[in-house]
Amino acid sequence: MKFPRIVICFLSIFLYSGWQTTQAADPNIIYILADDMGYGDIRALNPDCKIATPHLDQLAQKGMIFTDAHSSSSVCTPTRYGVLTGRYNWRSRLKSGVLWGLSRRLIEQDRLTVPDLLKQHGYHTACVGKWHLGMDWTLKQGGFATEKSFNKKTNPGWEVDYSQPIQNGPNSLGFDYFFGISASLDMPPYVYIENNRSQGIPTVTKAFFRDGPAHKDFEAIDVLPRITRQTVDIINQRSSAAKSGKPFFIYFPLNAPHTPILPTPAWQGKSGINAYCDFVMQVDDTVGQVMQALKKQGIAENTLVIFTADNGCSPAANFKEMADKDHQPSYRFRGHKADIYEGGHRVPFIANWPARIKAGTRSDQLTCLTDLLATAADIIGAKLPDEAGEDSVSILPALEAKATAPLREAAVHHSIRGAFSIRKDHWKLELCPGSGGWSFPKPGKDDLSQLAEIQLYNLNDDAGEQQNVQHLHPEIVKDLTTLLQSYVERGRSTPGKPQQNNGTVNIFEAGKSAQKLKKPTKKRQKAKS
Repeated sequence: MKFPRIVICFLSIFLYSGWQTTQAADPNIIYILADDMGYGDIRALNPDCKIATPHLDQLAQKGMIFTDAHSSSSVCTPTRYGVLTGRYNWRSRLKSGVLWGLSRRLIEQDRLTVPDLLKQHGYHTACVGKWHLGMDWTLKQGGFATEKSFNKKTNPGWEVDYSQPIQNGPNSLGFDYFFGISASLDMPPYVYIENNRSQGIPTVTKAFFRDGPAHKDFEAIDVLPRITRQTVDIINQRSSAAKSGKPFFIYFPLNAPHTPILPTPAWQGKSGINAYCDFVMQVDDTVGQVMQALKKQGIAENTLVIFTADNGCSPAANFKEMADKDHQPSYRFRGHKADIYEGGHRVPFIANWPARIKAGTRSDQLTCLTDLLATAADIIGAKLPDEAGEDSVSILPALEAKATAPLREAAVHHSIRGAFSIRKDHWKLELCPGSGGWSFPKPGKDDLSQLAEIQLYNLNDDAGEQQNVQHLHPEIVKDLTTLLQSYVERGRSTPGKPQQNNGTVNIFEAGKSAQKLKKPTKKRQKAKS
């Protein structure tokens, strides 16, 4: 059957316009943040990986792998601050370490966040999972819980009035909806939170590592399945609106495979290696459930799914057990969670967006998890104000394979003790002796007095950071130190008006403190334990 030319022209224009509309529509965005998962724990990234990760492998096969992606810190809270604000954590009040389950809110009241930005542009925003960025719990005698108002060992939260609304939580930072837990599952209180309310009053004491108030029905092993179901439910509920032009953003920070390492019975023993590897397989299944929900609802094509981790694998995963089975969570990189070495902050990063990302692609762009804010702004065509996203760079050109030059000038890394590192091109400068974290040489445990105060590595030749060449390249040490100091003084590492840091930032402080530490005596070690 032949159609008149005018009809064919009309149909062509109609179909082309529809295609253009589809292409131009703002995507749904799902950001899955695994907790303490190594670069080497995914087969698509590590050809020698001994853990089966079929769903993450498929995500990579149909999307893009970033081989040089990094968390801004090698521990939980600071990385999460950077993810949501596009600002390095050491610019905030948190200069080292992490928050606790009853710590006060960390993100500043007037700071633009990813959900703030997307909500302003018509997105429905939700956070499901482990928050770990502080919120203000009301005390029974009035006022809010602080680090000094409760004793983590003898009275870790019983003075909180759990019947009262929680102030300054995720809902105050741009999220329309929140369901999850306040911090890690080794930090009380052990209760679910929905929006600004504790779901039940703690009446019993439970613990993995730290005793604390818990709801009688709360079990750590149930958390990953529960938050997975909640995320799938949101996808199902929001799919119609998404098809009608109101996209959604889901920030999905997992509690796994962080301690307590508790895979459900269905996954126990599945890896044939150890419980941590079983838990990684359950994380992989969580990703599979999310992708299946998107496919079932017919919205996978225009949904950007990013899977990454807040830092490297924790030593609690038992590296020896895994090494005995030839599995290396940190892949070929040195160190692990908490460290300034690559194993502490080089993380898996997979992006899948069928409408815009070509399947089976890779990017070697230096990327930081602070880049989400600028990337989201670029996707929706928004301009960030000078006082937002000071350390955020859009990776949209990389996602669309249009980047012809490095997108980032450099990236700054931070260890649990507050040690600094800066990476530019293939050079990495570390302003501390030893790991700056938990691996050997460890500050406070191993003798660092004979080590150089700074370290410089050529990652092209020495990805495992074995040969400190700082004495051979003093000019590079000077240039990188000057660049890092300029980032501190300008309050930003991106173009724009200079901004203020929260408090004083000394890039050498942690390194000098570590240099002074001697190996503890047996007496001191015993007292500490």
